[in-house]
Amino acid sequence: MHAQLSALGAICALFIAILLILKKVPPAYGMIVAAVLGGIIGGANISNTVNFMVTGAKEMMPAVLRILAAGVLAGVLIDSGAAAVIAGTIVKKVGETRSLLALAVSTMILTTVGVFVDVAVITVSPIALAIAKKTNYSKMAILLAMIGGGKAGNIMSPNPNAIAASEAFKVPLTSLMIAGVIPAIFGLVITYLLAKKLANKGSTVNAIELQADNKQLPSFISAIIAPMITIILLALRPIFHINIDPMIALPIGGLLGAIAMKRGKLVNHDVMSGLEKMSGVAIMLIGTGTLAGIITHSQLVDVFVHSLHQSRMSGFLLAPLSGIFMSAATASTTAGTAIASQVFHSSILGMGVSALGGAAMIQAGATVLDHLPHGSFFHATAGSVRMHTKERLMLIPYETLIGLALAAISTTIFAVFKIF
Repeated sequence: MHAQLSALGAICALFIAILLILKKVPPAYGMIVAAVLGGIIGGANISNTVNFMVTGAKEMMPAVLRILAAGVLAGVLIDSGAAAVIAGTIVKKVGETRSLLALAVSTMILTTVGVFVDVAVITVSPIALAIAKKTNYSKMAILLAMIGGGKAGNIMSPNPNAIAASEAFKVPLTSLMIAGVIPAIFGLVITYLLAKKLANKGSTVNAIELQADNKQLPSFISAIIAPMITIILLALRPIFHINIDPMIALPIGGLLGAIAMKRGKLVNHDVMSGLEKMSGVAIMLIGTGTLAGIITHSQLVDVFVHSLHQSRMSGFLLAPLSGIFMSAATASTTAGTAIASQVFHSSILGMGVSALGGAAMIQAGATVLDHLPHGSFFHATAGSVRMHTKERLMLIPYETLIGLALAAISTTIFAVFKIF
């Protein structure tokens, strides 16, 4: 594709988007405004700028449709209390002596089965606060355990970031989920070790911060039916070559799970709740697409690739570095993965990297800086354990280390050893 915009226009668009998001402008609008201004600064007229934006937004539509379908599963898991039951059972089975590991594992599993990272942290947080009060662990330790587990689960899940990457690189969603398993295991171990180091650092939990929830919850067996059915349906493609699209598998799993939990009369409520949770992400991705359209039609991609060659770094680093760069700009795993995948997939494939490897490395790279303060994840996770902003900022280096571990292991697998 011939670049029609200067790299300066794309860079300005990214900085304007960051500035607007920091000013509390809704991310979708922030990125749309940034795309318009970036296109004009880059040398395009209004008409061409809009065409680039529309083209970019169109590229996001398949991912948006699948993300909306995923709302059925997410709504059922969260509103029924199934997610809380799964998390609570894991914590009980692992035991109090390894409670930090239990928190990391439970958050990882929730994100693996399709719950958003921030929602998974919020879901597990009441259990985490109770454990912290009993063991006298710090808020920093329990929150890092949950965040690290969420990051690990997010690279092997049917979440929006994986859907966006699989769509851009044209790889099966299940294959991308499997590709994240080994990095996720390493990430989980590092999360546990870092969380243990923070066990006595920072503020502790007060009794008044503990949450009481008298909601009637389903049994563990019925709670796991929805994610199990979803995973089985998605696994039919790699195992038996039966292709059931995530747009079908995700809602079927959710609906059958709701029936198993005897929530037939509440299915519509769960679906509406899930749609509400996913609509914000879907709208954000449309805004993300407009920004990606501007970057795609700019010289920024060429500048990025040329810089790699000039520094004598291997071309395969374009995948994780683009994920890191775009997630830092948007403070979002989903937006970072979506932009990097859409903008750089052709260049990455042209360097001889496999489609699966490119998608996996971008997604892992997008976990490195997705927790920066101009994104909602930073504030949602702080609120889940009632942590002050200053203390929450102190966790950023530890979160970044976990993300770097995920990206490094993924890059080693796909670019060095080329296992897949």
